[in-house]
Amino acid sequence: HQEPRRSSDRMGLLPLITSTLLFSSVKITKVDLSIEPSADVERNTDVALRCKAEVLTSGTEALNRVYTVYKGDSVIYNKTTSSSEDLLYRLPQARVSNNGKYKCAITIMGKAKTSEAATLTVTGMSTPVLRINKANITEGESVTATCLAQGETGSLLFSFHDNSKEVENGVWVTSSRLTFVPKGVGNHNIHCSYLVLNMPYPSKSQQSNTVTLTVEGTLDLFIVLKISPQDNVYEGDTLNITCSVSNSTKDYFTSLRPFHISRCFQRLCDKLFVLNPSTELFSVPTLRVSAVEVFQEDEISLTCRSEKLSYGRLEGESLIYSLEPFDYQMVRKGNGVFVGKAKTIDFNYTCTAAAKGIKKKSNVLTIHPKVPVSTPKIWVSGSAILGKRVEIFCLSDTGTPPITYTLWKASKQNQIAVVHEFNKAANFTVVINETGRLNHYLCTASNGDRTPELSDKLQTAVIEPMTIASLMVVPDVGDISEGHSVILICSFLGTPPVTVKWFRDSDDLNPLDTTTTNSNNTNYEFVANKEHTDSYYCRAENRANSVKSNKINVVVGMAMWKKLLIPGTIILVVFSLVMVGFILFTRSRRGRDIYSPPDTQAAYIFK
Repeated sequence: HQEPRRSSDRMGLLPLITSTLLFSSVKITKVDLSIEPSADVERNTDVALRCKAEVLTSGTEALNRVYTVYKGDSVIYNKTTSSSEDLLYRLPQARVSNNGKYKCAITIMGKAKTSEAATLTVTGMSTPVLRINKANITEGESVTATCLAQGETGSLLFSFHDNSKEVENGVWVTSSRLTFVPKGVGNHNIHCSYLVLNMPYPSKSQQSNTVTLTVEGTLDLFIVLKISPQDNVYEGDTLNITCSVSNSTKDYFTSLRPFHISRCFQRLCDKLFVLNPSTELFSVPTLRVSAVEVFQEDEISLTCRSEKLSYGRLEGESLIYSLEPFDYQMVRKGNGVFVGKAKTIDFNYTCTAAAKGIKKKSNVLTIHPKVPVSTPKIWVSGSAILGKRVEIFCLSDTGTPPITYTLWKASKQNQIAVVHEFNKAANFTVVINETGRLNHYLCTASNGDRTPELSDKLQTAVIEPMTIASLMVVPDVGDISEGHSVILICSFLGTPPVTVKWFRDSDDLNPLDTTTTNSNNTNYEFVANKEHTDSYYCRAENRANSVKSNKINVVVGMAMWKKLLIPGTIILVVFSLVMVGFILFTRSRRGRDIYSPPDTQAAYIFK
C-alpha cells in the first residue's frame, strides 16, 4: 500500500502568505505610571508623570499610540503620537490641589491597557494673610475681612474667626471676602484659615495672622444728619455730609459707592442713612466667549463689556477692561477684547471694568475645552457573508463624548449612532446583498459644530457561501484496476480560501486527506489496490459554510497480469495431468509385456 500523494495549488497560497505578512499584530504587555522626582514632594516642586508602555508588534511600521491621563475618574490629558518614547505629563510648581490618584491608559489599534494608580502627595501650604478695611468701628457697624491664600490653586473654602468663635455666616464659605458686624464692644482678634478641596480628604492651612479690631460704644446724644445733594446721584459723586451733635456742628466729606451705608464720623451718632444712587456709572461687566463650543487649542475670543454706561458722567473717560488671570496665551486686541488659544484643561477667567476710581468684576467664566475627535477607524465583526447580517464598527481613538457616528453607503446616509462613553465604538447592523468588497461603506465622527472626521473605505471582502461541490474520478470507474493511479477531483463554488476533505463511505469520521486552496478545484491521488474498493465523496468548506459532493463508487479490478496468469495456469495444470496419465499408461503396458503368465508364454512359443 503506497502513501497517498497530495496535489494542491501552491501558487494560490502565495498571495495569502504575502498579505498576511503585511499586517501587524499588537500586544500591550504592560503600562506603568511613575511620579518624578518622587510621589511625596514639597510645595513648588516641578513634578512629572511618566507613562511607560511595553508593546509587542509583529510589524516594523510606527503605530499611533493614544495616551490618556486620569486624575481619579476624570480625564485631564489626551495625546496621540507615533513615537515609542515615554509620555511625560508635567505639573510645574506642584500644589496640594494636585494631590490625588493618577492613572495612564494607552490605546493601539483598538487594544487598550491601563496602568495601576499612582498617588501624588504634595505637602506645604501658604500661610493665609488676613486684612480688614477698618481698624476702628462703632458698635453695630460692619467690617469687611479678606483672607488671602497666596499662590494656592484648586477649589478653596474660607473660615473666619472672631477671637475663638466662628463668625456668623463665615464658616467654610467659597468667598475669600466676608462682611460682618462684630458683636460686643472692645477689642476683637480676627483671623482666618482655608481648605483646599481634594479627594478623598481636604487639606487645611495654618491659621493666618491676627488683626485687632476695636469696637467702641455709641453715645446717647441728639444728632442731626444732613446730606447733599440727595437727588440725581451717580456712582463716584462727592457728597457733603453734615453731622451735628448737641449745639456743635462738624462737617465731613466722603465719596460713596452703590448701596453704601454711611454713619456719622467720630462715633458720635447712631442714626443710619442709606443712600441708593439713582443711576450706575456703569454696570457690572459680562465676560463672554466667542464660540458656543470650545475645543482644545482652538482660537477663541473673550469679550468683556458693561452694557450700561453713563457717558455724561464719565466726561469722556473710557472704561478700562482687564482680564484675570492674564497669561501668555491671551493677547489684547482692543479694549475689552482678548484673543488666544484654548487650553487643554478646564480654565477660568474673570474681567474687571474700571473708571473714575470705581472697579467692578464680572462673574467667573468657566471654559471646558473639548477634545476633538480623531479620524475614525471602520471594521467588521467576524466575516461578511453574502445574504447574512454583519456588524460594522466605527471608532475614534480620541474625542470628548458624546460622539455622533454616521454610517454612509455610496455617499448616502445609512445609519446614525450617538456614543456617550470614552473609547466605545458605534456599531451598525447591515445585510450583505452584494458580492465583491464592502468599499462602498465608510463612516464619519463628530462631537461638535465642526467638519466631521471621515474614515477610510471599508475594505472587507464579501464571502460567498459554498453552493455546490462535485466529485469526479480519473480514470473512469470501469477502468480502475490494481496498481493504477486514481485521482479524485473535487470541484466547488464559493469564496476562497476553501478547505477540502476527502472521505470514504466505510469511514466518514476520519478524512483520507485535507487541503486548503484558493482555486475552485483540487484533487487527491492514490495507487489502487483491492482495499480501495469503496464509495468516495469530498466536503468543501469556507468561512461561510460547507457542502458535500456526490458519491462515486470505486471498484478496483484485478491486475492484467493476474488475468493472464489464470488461463495459463489452467493449461499448465491440464497439460501436467495429461502427461502424468500418459506416463502412467505407458508404464503399465510395458509391465504387462515383461511379466506375462507361463501359460501365455507357452501358447506364444507354440504359435
